[in-house]
Amino acid sequence: MDCAAKFEKNVAALPGVTGARLNATTGKLVVEGEADLEAIRREGRAEDYVVESADAPVRQGEAQGPDWERRRVVVALVAVVAGYIGEAVQGFEFIGMGAFVLAAVVGGWSNYRKAIRAIPRRDLNMSVLMSAAVIGAIAIGEYEEAGVVALLFAVSEMLEGWTMDRARRSIRDLMDIAPKTARVERADSVLDVSVDDVSIGDIMHVRPGEKLAMDGIVTSGTSSINQAAITGESIPAEKTVGDEVFAGTLNVQGLLRVEVTKRAEDTTIAKIIHMVEDAQAHRAPSQAFVEKFAAIYTPIVIGLAAVIAIFPPLVTGQPWEPWIYRGLALLVVSCPCALVVSTPVAVVSAISNAAKRGVLIKGGIYLEQMGSVSAIAFDKTGTLTVGEPAVTDIEVMRPGMDDLAVLSDAAGVERHSEHPLAGAVLREAARLDLTVPASRGFEAMFGSGAAATIDDRRLRIGSLRLFPSADIGVSSRVAAIEEQGKTVLVLGDEDGPYGLIAVADEVRDNAPGVIAQLREAGVAHAVILTGDNARVAASVADSVGADRFEAGLLPQDKVGAIKTLLSDYGKVAMVGDGINDAPALATATVGIAMGGAGSDTALETADIALLSDDLTQLPFTVSLSRAALNTIRVNIAFSLGIKLIAVLAVFPGWLTLWLAILADMGASVLVTLNGIRLLRHKG
Repeated sequence: MDCAAKFEKNVAALPGVTGARLNATTGKLVVEGEADLEAIRREGRAEDYVVESADAPVRQGEAQGPDWERRRVVVALVAVVAGYIGEAVQGFEFIGMGAFVLAAVVGGWSNYRKAIRAIPRRDLNMSVLMSAAVIGAIAIGEYEEAGVVALLFAVSEMLEGWTMDRARRSIRDLMDIAPKTARVERADSVLDVSVDDVSIGDIMHVRPGEKLAMDGIVTSGTSSINQAAITGESIPAEKTVGDEVFAGTLNVQGLLRVEVTKRAEDTTIAKIIHMVEDAQAHRAPSQAFVEKFAAIYTPIVIGLAAVIAIFPPLVTGQPWEPWIYRGLALLVVSCPCALVVSTPVAVVSAISNAAKRGVLIKGGIYLEQMGSVSAIAFDKTGTLTVGEPAVTDIEVMRPGMDDLAVLSDAAGVERHSEHPLAGAVLREAARLDLTVPASRGFEAMFGSGAAATIDDRRLRIGSLRLFPSADIGVSSRVAAIEEQGKTVLVLGDEDGPYGLIAVADEVRDNAPGVIAQLREAGVAHAVILTGDNARVAASVADSVGADRFEAGLLPQDKVGAIKTLLSDYGKVAMVGDGINDAPALATATVGIAMGGAGSDTALETADIALLSDDLTQLPFTVSLSRAALNTIRVNIAFSLGIKLIAVLAVFPGWLTLWLAILADMGASVLVTLNGIRLLRHKG
């Protein structure tokens, strides 16, 4: 991470470059302005990076880095062992000394090269500090220390590279989800072509067991699609003509013909990968703090090392060698590598894990904020409820009739209606496999209901206003049902009402459990914001276990409600559909869009997008964010604690050079390993 920061800074300073941003975890460098690729490569070579343009093929030399690192470690290790043997055998001390010097040269070779580049720029990075320590140890005759320090540093670099590669691999796994070729209709045949050559409107064939290469709309065929790679849903979704499908998902059953609707670079999975890669640009607050702290801390400790090496011998007349040695040890331990790496690895690991579960987190800042919210506000319709009305109750108000007869008659009247409540009645009749009777003379009565004739009976269905002479029993029962937040359809004939059908937007089955899990995860308050009336809002709040609701809100009113919640509870997340709720999502500490897969608005508007229409991903997101926040805090505390102990150990002479290397690079490896544990977080 230290090398990455220096590389980014050096590239930004090149002539013609106006800005540079390096994501060390994904290995992606974004350069703004007129960039000279060869000049950037030279800067890369100084930090042992291989630099290529994004569309260039991978060069052979790129794979040689890890092999060279391993060979360097092996040679240094053999030299150190030979050095100890030479020291132990009388008469071979000179060979032992030479072996330690060889270990120092081979083990620290790449750092010496970096140091030579850094010194003219007055850049006191880890390579300069480590090189000074090794050369200083040789100068004062501590050959064994010099060889062991160089070996340990080489081993630590290799381990740190391996652990960082684990985080990079999670991004590469995302990139490999979608196939690179598609089977597309061309003239009278079907050919395999590169996805880059597929155009919008092309017809793609997808066989059972194959992954979709492009986003599109099904034009023929029926199948089950495993969408786990995009939405995190474990159960395959049924797809038929007219349904949207996504690149990277798996066709489980039938043959599908799919009309391509997006080019390869615009598919949902491509956007997800791009946003995950760019998430590091939105740096977490703790990362910004660490970088500012490191910029102040490093020169202070370097100055302290110089004082320790020079002051006691000059002022008190003590021997130079032990105090120079202590100064060298403090130089090595002063570099804040573990501190700098403590946050970004944890952030990228958490974001990558979330992406695999169908949760898109736009950056470290939102990950940290989500981990500290104390309240979550929910849009009601389509978020806590299924988003369409359904029949909940049927009551018979006339002797000699039953529920099925009432529903059958209601469906007969409503079969010609386009009203959403009519759709609820017809869906319930279809669910119960009822035969809907024929009707004639359909009449829609705006604001009241509808009428039609069935078997010479003129039936009406709608509000109680259609039956002004209804008795008090019917009126009181309608009022009681409406108190539950439901809409009542009254069915009757010339003799008056004989059936009541209650309709409501049903609460999702998992909504109460999700809110209970959120409370267990530490979110103290669940709030409902809705444009519905207070009775409906109160009913839903009671059903799901929300402790507060605001009703009768227009989209602009939700912004005011969010501001009130922010003043009452501090940090507040808002969950909505990402379109109508965009102002409220933007006002909240964290805006969360549900069902974002395929929705450009949801992906662009929200700070976090739940790509499936699945509320259960919300507790996972909170749990992951809190785990990431705890990991970052532990990493920072551990890094600072190790540094403090090492600095204090300098003064009594307990800190040796090899212990300083272990304290610095060992801590870097440990915080990196701790960070990548988030790749396996289950919630």
